[in-house]
This record gives sequence, C-alpha cells and structure tokens, in this order.
Amino acid sequence: MSPFTGSAARTPSWEHLRVELSDGVATVTLARPEKLNALTFGAYADLRDLLAELSRERSVRALVLAGEGRGFCSGGDVDEIIGATLSMDTAQLLDFNRMTGQVVRAVRECPFPVIAAVQGVAAGAGAVLALAADFRVADPTARFAFLFTRVGLSGGDMGAAYLLPRVVGLGHATRLLMLGDPVRAPEAERIGLISELTEEGQADETAQQLAHRLAQGPALAYAQTKALLTSELDMPLAASLELDASTQALLMTGEDYAEFHAAFTEKRPPKWSGR
Repeated sequence: MSPFTGSAARTPSWEHLRVELSDGVATVTLARPEKLNALTFGAYADLRDLLAELSRERSVRALVLAGEGRGFCSGGDVDEIIGATLSMDTAQLLDFNRMTGQVVRAVRECPFPVIAAVQGVAAGAGAVLALAADFRVADPTARFAFLFTRVGLSGGDMGAAYLLPRVVGLGHATRLLMLGDPVRAPEAERIGLISELTEEGQADETAQQLAHRLAQGPALAYAQTKALLTSELDMPLAASLELDASTQALLMTGEDYAEFHAAFTEKRPPKWSGR
C-alpha cells in the first residue's frame, strides 16, 4: 500500500479493539471476552480501517492478532449481526458482506506478516481471520470451526473457499467447509492449518516472540515475499518466474542486500533497515 496520506489524522483510539505498538510490533486484541470475542459491525469496520492505517506506517513490521480470555474469536455476534441482518435489504447485505471480505483482503495485502495467536475457539469469521493470517500459532485448547453451513449459508464466506484449499488441500477444505465440524489442535497441526503448536497457555507469548523476530528482520524482503505468495497463487509458472525475477532485481538495489554482503564480509550480524 502507498505510504502517502491525505489530510485525515491517525486514529488515536479504537472503540472495538485494543491496539498496542512496541518495537515494530502491533498487537491487536479482540476484547469481548464475555462473548468469546464475537465480532460486531464496528469490530469488522475497525479491523478494516486499522489495517489500512498500519499499512501506511513504516514503523509497523509485524502484527499479532489475538483474542482476550479463553477464546480467540467465536465469529459474528448472533444477536448483533445475525439477528440484525434478517431485517436488511439486499443492498445492505451486500455492503456488509463486502466489508467482511475487505478485512480478509487487508490481512492478506498488508505489507507486514500477520500472526494469529489462537487459544480456545476460532469459529466462523474467527476461523477465517486466523486462516487469512500468515502464521497461526495455537495452543492445545485451540479448535477451528467453519460454521457457515450450520447457519444455512455458504461455506465459502469471507474468502474461505479460496484460502482454505490452498492451506490444507481441497479434500480437507471440502470437509471443513461443508460439514462445519470442529478441528482440534492435533488434527489442525496434522493437516497444516496450524503453523506452530505451543504448550497450553503459550500461544500469545510464542506469537510475540515470532513477531519480534520478524520485526527485527529484513522488512522489505518479508513484504515482497508475502506479496508474491498471495499474487502467485493463481499465476502460471511463466508469469510467476517473471514476477520473481523483477522483484529480485528491485531488491538487489536495496540497502538490505548490500548490508548482508557487508555484514558477511565483516563477520557480523546484518543491521536490517527495511530498505
């Protein structure tokens, strides 16, 4: 995303999220523990807008998405979203569903790695938010459930039918999206849905450790790697090879590439600038 901003100032606080910034790491916490961090219209909109703001800031190099309490996110709030959508017309429903998709797109397209720290339930939209992240760090209490067919809707919500087969394969994705059965941590790790399985209660700490490791690394290289992973999902090999070549040629003119050579020559660790 472009770093150039208009006249609007940075949002000083967020009503539906808790946001903390430290040493290049943004920690975004869904903070409705009494509702297992169920999402509201405002929470979706805050996530969409926050990710856009952080993407324009060069200070953010990694983001941890977490849930407060005993669950990651139980999905859309039954009363505040599902109940409300029953009285919406088609245009309003389309606006809402486009907004949820914009959140997933923002997670995939932001120029820094996103790590989901999952404990307890990640259901419905919560499961898709975790799926959209670059890394899913989970403890043994984690369970993922794509519940959309359970409420009479398509399992392909918020990009799930696009993302899930690419993470776990078509066979597992078909089962998870059609049946909506919960996937507990051991199976999630076996099929590749979890990036790292931690000891119980350690998902947040492990996610923070990974985020700080990433924040101290070559940020531009990470950003371009993420962009290529997303862009090349549907490209033929020839187009992917050309895009790889163009990207590498650009990065070879960067400060970090020269810094690696200097550090190697001087037998010291590189000092990455993200340029």
